[in-house]
Amino acid sequence: MKFGLKSLFWSAGSLLLLLSVLLLPALNVLTVTLMMVPYVILYTMLPTKSFAIQAAVVLAIAFLIAGPVAPVVGLFFLVPAVIMGHLYRKKTAARVVLTAAILTILGELMLELVLFEVILDLSLIQEMSNLVRSMTDDLLAQGMMPPQWNEEMTEAMIRVMIHSLPLVFISIAFFYSVLTHFIARRILRAYGIDVPGMPPAHEWMVPRSLVFYYLVAIVLEMFISPQDTSFISVALLNLVPLLRFVFAIQTIGFFFFIAHQRRWSRAVPLLMSIPVLLFPPLSLIGVLDVAFPIRKSFTKS
Repeated sequence: MKFGLKSLFWSAGSLLLLLSVLLLPALNVLTVTLMMVPYVILYTMLPTKSFAIQAAVVLAIAFLIAGPVAPVVGLFFLVPAVIMGHLYRKKTAARVVLTAAILTILGELMLELVLFEVILDLSLIQEMSNLVRSMTDDLLAQGMMPPQWNEEMTEAMIRVMIHSLPLVFISIAFFYSVLTHFIARRILRAYGIDVPGMPPAHEWMVPRSLVFYYLVAIVLEMFISPQDTSFISVALLNLVPLLRFVFAIQTIGFFFFIAHQRRWSRAVPLLMSIPVLLFPPLSLIGVLDVAFPIRKSFTKS
């Protein structure tokens, strides 16, 4: 069974990334975002058996160097990478690939919470709560918190953080999947492997039904108290910012559409996208773009 230099290079890269995540705290914030890329490239390039051998060797070496946590961390990124690579082999549409990767990472994150509590008797949510309480107490003792801050406010902040975990998990899964697809697709294309990409930005258009869901969520949010801990309140806490982000992306697509019609430089919509991401109310442009046929006003006759 032959292993080419390219595959050995990416295997070495996956090992170095894994070790840097575990052993180099100064770099792991950056390197952890790239963890899936080598696995995706390897799985797409190699026969399944060859990939399995190289992945097993990488995890074994990491285990010898960094201990038992290494294969656990490696497997977390390996699973969604294999799914993406498998779909790349089948020339599956990018939208399906990203959806599968996002759902896989979400499933892994939720499974981790369960396994930590069942196997290790360790509640990550409780540990996070204790950490926030400890940090808040320290800041209060140092006089770095507002004088009116009290224990009730701390508990309210913890509740919001816990209730926002679904949104955090979705954001993490989305970020990892999109970044991995963006990088891996370009590398694979450089190797002569065709991987379907997302539609051009000027063609982006989310389902119109999302406008209805967004408006309903906004209206419901107006009538729910911030202290409410019901299921609807928690759902809205996650749904509203998630939909707002979706329409912010739609707004960016609208800017690219205008630039495409007017033959502007791509730098123009990119610069226009920055305030959209920094100022959430601008996502209203995306809502209007989906709800009404305003693009016709910019279409060449």
